[in-house]
Amino acid sequence: MENRSSVTTFILDGYFVMDQQKHFFFFIFLILYVIILLLNSLLISIIYFEKTMHNPMYILVCNLSCNGMFGSTSLIPHLLFNLATEGHKISLTNCLIQIFCLHTYNIIELNILAFMSYDRYVAICYPLHYHDMMSTKKLQVFIFFVWAYPLATFLVYESFTIRLTFCSEIIDKTHCVNFELIKLSCTDITIHSITGLGVTIVYIIPQFIMILFSYAQILSVCIYSSKECQNKAIQTCTPHLLAVLNYFFGIVFEIIQSRLNSRYFPYDFRTFMSLYFMIFPPLLNPVIYGISGQIMRKHIEKFFTCKKCGCF
Repeated sequence: MENRSSVTTFILDGYFVMDQQKHFFFFIFLILYVIILLLNSLLISIIYFEKTMHNPMYILVCNLSCNGMFGSTSLIPHLLFNLATEGHKISLTNCLIQIFCLHTYNIIELNILAFMSYDRYVAICYPLHYHDMMSTKKLQVFIFFVWAYPLATFLVYESFTIRLTFCSEIIDKTHCVNFELIKLSCTDITIHSITGLGVTIVYIIPQFIMILFSYAQILSVCIYSSKECQNKAIQTCTPHLLAVLNYFFGIVFEIIQSRLNSRYFPYDFRTFMSLYFMIFPPLLNPVIYGISGQIMRKHIEKFFTCKKCGCF
């Protein structure tokens, strides 16, 4: 049998499209990162200090912002480092850490969006039983599941990747992705590929069904409700629907192009879309929930007014 040394350092080839204007892209990503941190920190602070917002919906929004900062911090500082240096290399250890952080970020994001849809379903379809169905104890269980389930289960799945040896070093992205790393393995990856597809389905389908079920029930209730109730439901659900569509727009493309190897898409477009669902949801979610809701806008104005007056 031929002796082959295992590759432990990888080249991130996705920076090829940005090398010509890397200083420009460095500035753009830096600005985006600062904005993400500021907007999400502002949203978390308002929800934390304003006790009238300590209800299930806004607590879930707060978790969405925390996860947004977790995901963007797992990616953007790494992007900035590679844009500021030559070679664009990453060690196997750092690659595995980044895979864990980015994949769990996406699973947690989808879990939160699913439970937010359930919260809207209960609020609109069972308003009189809302406090019982979304009690503090149940909310604590939901939040524990949202974070603990991805962190524990994905670590088990990634343990199969850790055992592999790698014979190629070119990763066709700006960051590490589990399936892209598996494709560089020295051994046959058929079982890993099937397992990875199964894991992806398990992580996505139940949450997707929860979202569809919740909005199907909301729609059925709204059809037979008064115009005023319909407008209230639309106003209540619009921010969440925008957040869901924003997230699924990027994640669906990423799954398609990574699994089907869609080379007919331009390389720079594929690079942009591979970053979309890890940058734009954390960027736009606080805007969606901050601007679209009158209650949140009122508290934002109150927050800055109090800051000027020295209330904090």
